[in-house]
Amino acid sequence: MKPWLLLTLPLYLLDQGTKWLISHHFALNESRTIAPNLFDLVYFTNTGAAFSIFTSANSNRFFIIVSFLTLAALFIAYARGAFPDKLGRVALALLVSGILGNLTDRILHGHVIDFLLFRFGTLPIPPWPAFNVADSCICTAAGLFVLYSFKDGKKPVPAP
Repeated sequence: MKPWLLLTLPLYLLDQGTKWLISHHFALNESRTIAPNLFDLVYFTNTGAAFSIFTSANSNRFFIIVSFLTLAALFIAYARGAFPDKLGRVALALLVSGILGNLTDRILHGHVIDFLLFRFGTLPIPPWPAFNVADSCICTAAGLFVLYSFKDGKKPVPAP
């Protein structure tokens, strides 16, 4: 088993497990405050992308196709050596686990389950859109890929 898969599988299981818990212990659109003016657990669904963006009548089918194509492209890139170091493989693991988590929801439920909702205190700002573990993995992976893009591609030459 590839070492990056050792991170992918637990994150995928964490995503699916937390979504299962929410969907079995909350009513749809229910919200429970955990930290007043800061954090709520909720049970929302969406057919759009991360944080409920790009939601439309056909968006779920569109994102299923995009997910499969992205996974295929990532595996081809990996097979061709696109992620040679640890930072790249960690970003890959996070991205794959996030894509698989939301893809599973889309296929099984026809939507993605979101349950994490942060607020901005008493400021008159709407709360941040609800998200889930998979969304967190995808966003963290994106940040790591940005860092990864700044890495110098040259490997140090070992001393003689």
